[in-house]
Amino acid sequence: MAHTSPVEKSTVAPLILQGDVRDGRAWRRDEISSRDWLVPLPQRCIEELDVVARRVRQDPLPVILLSPDQFSLAACAEAMGQVREKLRAGIGLAVLDRVPVERYALEENQALAWLLGSLVGRLVAQKWNGTMLYDVRDTGQALEYGVRRSVTNLDLTFHTDAPWLDPPPEIVGLYCINPAAEGGVSRFVSLCTVHNEFTHRHRDLLPRLYRPFPWDRQAEHAPDDTKAARRPIFHYDGQTLLARFNEKLISSGADLAGDPLDSEGQEALEAMRAIVDSPELWVKFTVERGQVQYINNRQFAHSRTNFKDAPEPHLKRHMIRLWTREEGRRTFHP
Repeated sequence: MAHTSPVEKSTVAPLILQGDVRDGRAWRRDEISSRDWLVPLPQRCIEELDVVARRVRQDPLPVILLSPDQFSLAACAEAMGQVREKLRAGIGLAVLDRVPVERYALEENQALAWLLGSLVGRLVAQKWNGTMLYDVRDTGQALEYGVRRSVTNLDLTFHTDAPWLDPPPEIVGLYCINPAAEGGVSRFVSLCTVHNEFTHRHRDLLPRLYRPFPWDRQAEHAPDDTKAARRPIFHYDGQTLLARFNEKLISSGADLAGDPLDSEGQEALEAMRAIVDSPELWVKFTVERGQVQYINNRQFAHSRTNFKDAPEPHLKRHMIRLWTREEGRRTFHP
């Protein structure tokens, strides 16, 4: 039997977070700076990574069979502990600065990205076909159904990764081998802050964001499976606020489901987008070569401007993306 996405049609009213999120997750642009997200990579860590690269070069093994316990990575584990703390108890964004990627071949960088990610959490598949390491670069493909914007040079509006999954990935990591020649600026916004703002400005519409919306599954499913899933934008279990956002996938999800979005849902979505796009809420920076960017995907959204590549093939923008999720299976669908 094909895997199908559960459709949420419970008659029980969802639990709604009524007050503000008041901890470090709810920040505004003028309240944080690079010192809040940068995690220096000490020389001891670089020495450990050099040893890993040599071993991988001398005695290759498929990257997905590597695990941190096969190597001496005590210093790296300590640094990644700082990353994990910023992601789960801090501002939800961490940038490891920096891995000397220029020293290593592609296969060695893939191994280092995998091992560093494994020190953050349990790595899981990023595509229905089981892809564990996902290359973010311009492939030259035309944008059409089933082609993700992440493999083009087009801009990405604010979104969370795989919002149709239940649960979605927890941590998204981007290991930068090459930045773009021009553009490719990253932006980040706290969806906890967005929830606070929405509560103050549009309290009457808030319950609609806790009820299901249709989401385009981007062809990441079995051929005979449904093309759209239904999930709320916000979910609250009494302790943790989970947020997901991608206005374009909701629009295309409604088209795929053959079920136009209701007027209240459209109004709530437009009101949320206006808050998400408010410049006073988000921070921006350009990821540099060798930096590794991590974001808490369940409470923060990110975007990217369009970019222009260098003409030389070996200098084209290239990121290695990783997802972590502790719940469920390691397959694409939990």
